[in-house]
Amino acid sequence: MKAGNDAEKSTLRMAIAAVKNAAVAGDEAVTLTDAQIVGVLQAEAKKRTEAADIYKDAGRSDAEASERAELAILERYLPARVDEKQLQGIVATEVAAAAAAGLSGPKAMGQVVKAVRTKAGPGADGAQIAALVKAALAS
Repeated sequence: MKAGNDAEKSTLRMAIAAVKNAAVAGDEAVTLTDAQIVGVLQAEAKKRTEAADIYKDAGRSDAEASERAELAILERYLPARVDEKQLQGIVATEVAAAAAAGLSGPKAMGQVVKAVRTKAGPGADGAQIAALVKAALAS
């Protein structure tokens, strides 16, 4: 923070504020676990991605670049992303396990998504998991 990088300073301050807000949300203050903090940071990263996309669609490249820069800073503090091939392998395994248990089609979606999220950990995007599971169950 002492390096003078204003974008990094403001992004980290925003992340700290988001974590503190999450800790005091609800009826009483709680101490967040590491997984909960990662969840808060992932939510903030998702906000930056969505804002950047909106700015891009509106033709505001300066604001988009700012949001993308903040996203890059936040991603340094998040777990590594699970690559798509590895995620597809986990999905295929869980779809096969659901089929062996007698579940197929849309009825198996919730169970398979839950199992994939558990195995993939916090480095996997929920929307990507849902899309892969839906495609796998449809075929």
